[in-house]
Amino acid sequence: MTVIEDPAVAAVALDPVRARLLRLLREPGSATSLASAMAMSRQKVNYHLRALEAHGLVELVEERRRGNMTERVLRATADAFVISPQAWVLVAPDPGRSPDALSAQWLLALAARLLREVGRLVTGARGRRVATFAVDGEITFASAADRAAFARELGDATRALVARYHSEQGRPHRLVVALHPSLPPEDEE
Repeated sequence: MTVIEDPAVAAVALDPVRARLLRLLREPGSATSLASAMAMSRQKVNYHLRALEAHGLVELVEERRRGNMTERVLRATADAFVISPQAWVLVAPDPGRSPDALSAQWLLALAARLLREVGRLVTGARGRRVATFAVDGEITFASAADRAAFARELGDATRALVARYHSEQGRPHRLVVALHPSLPPEDEE
């Protein structure tokens, strides 16, 4: 597994076409072999492979002569890539400034802060358990109006709970509540 720290490398890896290529390149492949799996032209696949190679996400395994051409066989430099919260700076603003509860960029900023802070807690705990709590679920709304009403009620209920239990004494805890559209499961190639 490789942790991506550089925002420019993160931007390259986050591109949906390139992310799919990285998954496919867990096993070595060439632009020609990947073109059919990607339903793209070899030239377009090669363009994306060169960007991945330039940023160190794929590496050359071998070159094969095919007639008057040289086929380049590449593979991903890791089986998995994790983007460091520091790399999110490229796409996410500071969550402490100009919060916009409806902005996807602000949600990314909160998620990056969450990863950074929980990562530091886990590292500092040196094997001890860290007191955390998370809720995950999926809901389908009949309409945009229902989604907006749900968000408003959830916000009101959360603010009421925070007001009821908040104390100026004791250890502070961060609370993040998020709602975003679900994605369909990705095909694992």
